[in-house]
Amino acid sequence: MQLIRAAATSGRSVTELRGDLPEMINTPEMRFQVDESRKFAVIGEVLERLREQGAEVNDTDGARVNTEDGWWLLRASNTQDVLVARAEAKSEAGLDRLIGQIDAQLAASGLERGAQAGH
Repeated sequence: MQLIRAAATSGRSVTELRGDLPEMINTPEMRFQVDESRKFAVIGEVLERLREQGAEVNDTDGARVNTEDGWWLLRASNTQDVLVARAEAKSEAGLDRLIGQIDAQLAASGLERGAQAGH
């Protein structure tokens, strides 16, 4: 809706406006197993650490963090014993930094993404 409104007020086409948006690089959905009893606790631990660090975080569906590079999300699946992670950045280097942040948060909770979830 905002894109249509912007087109209407600017006199430019939606295609032109979309073409002006920066290209983003993202990961596929990274899923990895975690004990059912730990999955929501891990998200709570991550949120607590992020808040202590003063990160820009949204806790609507897990932990979504916005940085200058882009954003990353870590959430617990409601139906399976897995955590799900995604990241989107403006560059490959930025994406690597975001994935590093995910890995650091997991490590601080005694977990790792594992080879099956790579990028």
